[in-house]
Amino acid sequence: MDLKSKSLRFTPKRIEALARLGICDTDGVLSYYPFRYDVMNTDSPEHWHLKEKVTFCGEVVSAVRTFRFGRNRSSSKFDVAAYDRILHITIFNRPWARQLALNQTITVTGIYMGRNNVTAVTYNLKNQDEAEPVTPVYSVREGITQRTVRDSIRKVLDVCSDEIKDQVPVRFRRAYRLMEKRESLEKIHFPKSTEDVMQAQRSLKYEEFLRFFIAVEIMKNDSGSTAYKKPKKFDHEKLKKVIRALPFKMTPDQIAALADCIKDMESTHLMYRLIQGDVGCGKTLVAALALYACVLSGYQGALLAPTEILARQHFSAVQNLLKDEGVSAAVLYSGENAQVKNQILEDLSSGKIQIVIGTHSLIQESVKFHNLGLVVADEQQRFGVGQRRALRGKGDRVDFLLMSATPIPRTLASTLYGDMEISTIETMPPGRKPVITELITENSFRSVLNDVMSLLRDSRQLYVICAAVDKNEEYDARNVSETTANLKKLFEPEFRVGMLHGRMSSEEKQEVMRQFAENEIQVLVSTTVVEVGMNVVNATGMIIYDAERFGMSQIHQLRGRVQRGSGQGRCWLLTDSKDENALDRLNVLAATSDGFKISYEDLRLRGPGDILGTRQSGIPDFILGNLIQDTGIISQARKDAAEIMNDPDNPDFVDILDSVHETARRNANYAD
Repeated sequence: MDLKSKSLRFTPKRIEALARLGICDTDGVLSYYPFRYDVMNTDSPEHWHLKEKVTFCGEVVSAVRTFRFGRNRSSSKFDVAAYDRILHITIFNRPWARQLALNQTITVTGIYMGRNNVTAVTYNLKNQDEAEPVTPVYSVREGITQRTVRDSIRKVLDVCSDEIKDQVPVRFRRAYRLMEKRESLEKIHFPKSTEDVMQAQRSLKYEEFLRFFIAVEIMKNDSGSTAYKKPKKFDHEKLKKVIRALPFKMTPDQIAALADCIKDMESTHLMYRLIQGDVGCGKTLVAALALYACVLSGYQGALLAPTEILARQHFSAVQNLLKDEGVSAAVLYSGENAQVKNQILEDLSSGKIQIVIGTHSLIQESVKFHNLGLVVADEQQRFGVGQRRALRGKGDRVDFLLMSATPIPRTLASTLYGDMEISTIETMPPGRKPVITELITENSFRSVLNDVMSLLRDSRQLYVICAAVDKNEEYDARNVSETTANLKKLFEPEFRVGMLHGRMSSEEKQEVMRQFAENEIQVLVSTTVVEVGMNVVNATGMIIYDAERFGMSQIHQLRGRVQRGSGQGRCWLLTDSKDENALDRLNVLAATSDGFKISYEDLRLRGPGDILGTRQSGIPDFILGNLIQDTGIISQARKDAAEIMNDPDNPDFVDILDSVHETARRNANYAD
């Protein structure tokens, strides 16, 4: 159901807030699961630990004092008598707290800051006995509250109750004692106990995996990888000449991956291959050589990149590699001059351009190829399958090569990618140094300021990564806006500080990235938008604030930005978290640069989420499922999916098959 439906009575402001969370319909609301649950801690204050979340009931014993600062920001302070002491409460951006009356009963949930000080997250005027023992916590953005999310879910559950269908076949649900869908959603969002959460997650995980394996089977049928094609034949000596001219030797894994690609291209079956490897392992060289082989066989090649900067970098690399081979290449992106763009489109259509590198602009209807033979998608998880399929559809029986810098163990890759062939590059190019990573157990780099200044004065550049764009009390983390202002005071005028985040326009982002790439900016304060598409060899330093808030694979991808050349990369992970699991994850990152080990640990601890770029593909994300921990559910769901696919006319299987097919059809045409 559309969120604008009159039955929901959502305000435009509410719809806009949900859209910012990536929620555009009622299915999206109901599947916006909590990322954790707070279980009420009702211990008395003598058992509280610093920075621990606590809940207590007491009596207001002082007038509320509210102070305003900045635009629409405030802090309110008051005292509460609880247990045998007076607790000093601070709560941000709740100016209505001044309406609290003396001697009023109040239940407060907040963070214990020591010396009887509590920074409240929320409060209500109920007795502690009436408070929820288990509270779901949702991922939110600046200006969006937990209450907004919970109220939206409650409304959708109530209005759409009769429309929530049980798609898991009845006999599977009964055999495994799974909840009905409506009950699962109720208990995962509004649990009365941790047992409710566990049972709801178990039921919803099974449905996730079952839908996933059905979708993989559908994708096998749609990929066309078993279809016959005319083999591509070319002069191998010309390819070897380019390889011999390289200023370095290719690694054994690169050579093996290229051999895999050549074998696929020369076969009678369509290539549908993934090259996976750690950041900086040399996947792009293999792809460029495969594109050259395609050109030698008489076809055109296309490389799809997620950003203009990365597309231009790939174009430069291809030009440099093939400068003496008479290959005509071009780069195409939305910001290109109209006259230049029209000429490129004309030359592509005529076959004059043999290799084109571009952003999603390549997918537009106006782009016509003379005889497209190979499509390469770089950072493939950044594109929906529909986008990739749209580009493949611009040729007849086109070979397809994907690249991913998020390496995962082969057994898991086989599970996740279905029938796709996989080439893995584990060895790194000679001379490439692992990033030195240091864990700093405070959310400040003052202890390593001398090292940072030394790096900058050595004419190197620095990334500074923040988890938020602006200050937000619902999401207490260092933010780009304030950090940029602070670092300008610290570094300028000696070093210029720039800012980059997702709210900026495409033109603004491209200009900042250009300035950083050309060393006009020496310190770039950014969100994770630099994770892909920044290849600045001179940038050898990175500071990551609130490192505990990022996944291990994400941090590994980020620090890969300072591993692009032969210079020694340095990465400082900053955190004041006392959470032992978070510190364990960060210590793993400090101890190893092996992307496969890191990815495995990340999958084990966090689950894959959208690590594989399954959004927009018809293959569901693993929102709840964990590939490492849920092996029992995975095994059973795989068997059940096979049974369903082998008996598609069974009335008990019709609902889930229709649903997965419809999702695949609807999303296959999606393009950003």
